[in-house]
Amino acid sequence: MESFVRDRYEHYDRAYLSADPAFTHAHITVLAPFLPAPDPAALGVVGAILAGTEPITFELRRLETFPNGVIYLAPEPAEPFRRLTERFVAAFPQCLPYGGAFADIVPHVTLDQRSAEVSVESTRDRLGTTVPVTCVADRVDLAWYEPHRCRVLTSWPLGGPSRPGYS
Repeated sequence: MESFVRDRYEHYDRAYLSADPAFTHAHITVLAPFLPAPDPAALGVVGAILAGTEPITFELRRLETFPNGVIYLAPEPAEPFRRLTERFVAAFPQCLPYGGAFADIVPHVTLDQRSAEVSVESTRDRLGTTVPVTCVADRVDLAWYEPHRCRVLTSWPLGGPSRPGYS
């Protein structure tokens, strides 16, 4: 999945390709935007939430399209991701998912953008045997997105020890 999503970044906007080997282009967003400069107390809260969250086993098989044309894979089950986002919003109410632009939390892996050349069917064909796939979400990364500077600031294991601070 990572190579597929990375290829799409390369196609659409190379500035957001990361050279950081820890950076994962194929991801399910927990909460964005987040605090622009989280302090140690905020990072401690993040670590505590994630320490109390077990790894999530899920399957990616179903392609969907948002009204804006973004084609994505929907994780099944989606509820553990939705609950995790809700826990983060409860802890950081100033950080609404996607800035409050959407009424519902829809966990997803972004794949492509519908256009004259791209459809759900063409995306499914391009994915080939990549899906269906069973995955395990076992960590959450605090990632920085900026042209030519995308990178992981720190990472926490799910169900693991709470660690404050950037790595």
